[in-house]
Amino acid sequence: MEAHGRTSTRRALLRSGAYLATAATGLTATATAAHADDRRHRRAAAYPPTHWIPASSSNYRVSSRPTSYPIDFIVIHVTQETFPDAMKIFQDPAKQVSTHYMVASADGYIGQFVREKDVAWHAGNKDYNNRSIGIEHEGWVDDPKWFTDEMYASSAALASAVCDRFGIPKTRDHIIGHVEVPGADHTDPGPLWDWDRYMSLVNKASAPRTWRR
Repeated sequence: MEAHGRTSTRRALLRSGAYLATAATGLTATATAAHADDRRHRRAAAYPPTHWIPASSSNYRVSSRPTSYPIDFIVIHVTQETFPDAMKIFQDPAKQVSTHYMVASADGYIGQFVREKDVAWHAGNKDYNNRSIGIEHEGWVDDPKWFTDEMYASSAALASAVCDRFGIPKTRDHIIGHVEVPGADHTDPGPLWDWDRYMSLVNKASAPRTWRR
């Protein structure tokens, strides 16, 4: 997403897990029903807890992946926004942008905005949108303090589960940054994102035999 100005008050709010919970009030309870179809088709991947916060239906395309398109990439993003501000963007029908998941800095809270079967508009490349899952991370590319232990761990568990579900190799050829998408004009996740650490966590994550979403 495009860069916007930062404020200390927003950061303070985001350091509170209670604020994120408030932002999603009334939506978490709908997650089970909203994802029933997805869970029927899951493999034995252990998804970390996620919270259903639907994007505007104007900001993604309904599909039937992986039947309609194979899913063979995960694209890693940084929001250049706080979690609440990015959430508002995904829910604004005029913005024409979305993601499948967004991970909060403070505690690794995961919001899901688009179902995996549907095509989120996140990569700036139609082919990659069709064939990828987008994971946004709250923060700014030039400020590594946003890339917390909790964020890395939560995102890596999510990415590992997505790879297990769709048979995506857990390699840098298939887990890529937005900057690596052909034709991309974005730089995220930026040089301060620790790819070695992230990929190590992705590959260490286990896949128990039962679903946890």
